[in-house]
Amino acid sequence: MAIEVEGKIVVVTGAMTDLTRDQATSQLEALGAIVTKAVTKKTDILFCGARAGMKLEKAETLGITIYREADLVTLLSDEVAVARAAAVPAAVNVDVKQEIADGETVLVTGSAAKPYELRNTGGVYSCSCPAWRNQSAPIDLRSCKHLASIRGAAAETARVGRQVASVKASKSSSPKLLLAQKWESHVDPTGWWMSEKLDGVRALWTGEGFVSRLGNIYHAPDWFIEDLPKVPLDGELWMGRGLFQKTVSVARRQDKSDLWKDIRFVMFDAPDASGRFEERMDYMHSEFSSSLKYASVLEHVVCEGLVHLETELRRVEALSGEGLMLREPGSEYIRSRSSTLLKVKTFHDAEAKVIGYKGGQGRHRNRVGALELITPKGVKFFAGTGLSDAERESPPEIGALVTYRFQELTDQGVPRFPTYVGVRIDGTWDGPEVPAATATPKKAASKKTASPKAKVAKAKASTAAPSHANSDDAEQGDALRFEHGGSKFWEISVAGNSHTVRYGKLGAKGASKTKSFDDAEAAQSDADKLIRQKTGKGYEPA
Repeated sequence: MAIEVEGKIVVVTGAMTDLTRDQATSQLEALGAIVTKAVTKKTDILFCGARAGMKLEKAETLGITIYREADLVTLLSDEVAVARAAAVPAAVNVDVKQEIADGETVLVTGSAAKPYELRNTGGVYSCSCPAWRNQSAPIDLRSCKHLASIRGAAAETARVGRQVASVKASKSSSPKLLLAQKWESHVDPTGWWMSEKLDGVRALWTGEGFVSRLGNIYHAPDWFIEDLPKVPLDGELWMGRGLFQKTVSVARRQDKSDLWKDIRFVMFDAPDASGRFEERMDYMHSEFSSSLKYASVLEHVVCEGLVHLETELRRVEALSGEGLMLREPGSEYIRSRSSTLLKVKTFHDAEAKVIGYKGGQGRHRNRVGALELITPKGVKFFAGTGLSDAERESPPEIGALVTYRFQELTDQGVPRFPTYVGVRIDGTWDGPEVPAATATPKKAASKKTASPKAKVAKAKASTAAPSHANSDDAEQGDALRFEHGGSKFWEISVAGNSHTVRYGKLGAKGASKTKSFDDAEAAQSDADKLIRQKTGKGYEPA
């Protein structure tokens, strides 16, 4: 039975016995599959282990093709063995200290509370440690100190050193790019160049390939880059508004997939070109705008003043856009964070690390209700809004760097109305060290978890934050309240795949409406859109 997964949207669920879901995901992605966590109408294949639960039921209802774990193991063993046999020369004579047989698991004590699992699956050696899982190299070219301690450093060097893997980011390899500061209301935007802030992946075209802010390589197909010029260009890999996670999933792949056909490289500066900003823009428009198949130059307009800025911001955010950018007229390309480039958003984005989990209630019982996060400045808070059902079952691991969105900071520096956006694949961390996980997400959300009330009380004591800052428990509604003119109120809460809006005059109970969607992500996206519309009309957080 041949199973074709390349280009297919695949979900892995249930308890696996022969491999972990992380290992299955990595190997499926290496075969060209698009692995997601939620079952939707767009899902092509579901691989399920024991106790698959709701995802299996939904897949059966939608008529999605379903395979069992044995089919998955057969697929990965066959595909990986063939690929590795073609990629690795047979004449490698290196003594192996202790070989891990095909299908065997070896436990090694590490820094975590539980031993790490070393496995050989069809010739692909894996380790459950974060160092192995977080590498950007193909799975058959990954190694770690635990594998080296068992098989020997020389054997591991010979195994992974025959091919060139992704270049690991370092300070020397990271490009120096112009980075934006936040626009403040005292800065008059009149005469500045205004453009949409794209919610894609920042990328520098070096003249030979794409690299990230940290110097990581984006493996674009040859046909995607064949007509790009041999000069450096700063821009964004972008699919469209609201498609950030999909763009990330394609850009991080290493197989030069045809999925790149949906991406465009949108250029907004030429770092090495001479002249001021206007001259560099004229250069890009005259040289490249009409000749490139998968690239274009970002359009800029002159801002006519504050009213123009606010009107355009409301328009872009109503279309699910991220915000606006302002560029100072006549500015140079400064290779650092600069006040000549400003970002304008109603909501702000920031990074934090996962340090724990908060148990869910109601329909989220025995799942994660919220992530406990810490900012680089050491401020702790909870974020539950934005987590899909799949992410509540399998949330980001302890120590993962994530992006969250918030409206403003309290006087204590705690984000108000934080919303989880996604895992950050290309970021740096200057905050406190996050200790290794002492409990799995599943245990953190089990019946043994301390009650949400107790955890909220503990969080209040540690951050001195007001109550709403640490009550972001999605299963209880997370009602965000806004008021207008001292006479009206508007509230919205998201629960699973629906949201409820309540509105009316201050002091009155008001009316309410509930709207359901295909999945939790769609419900959250629509709620974010409504919030942007209300704040654009003058509603302010209560």
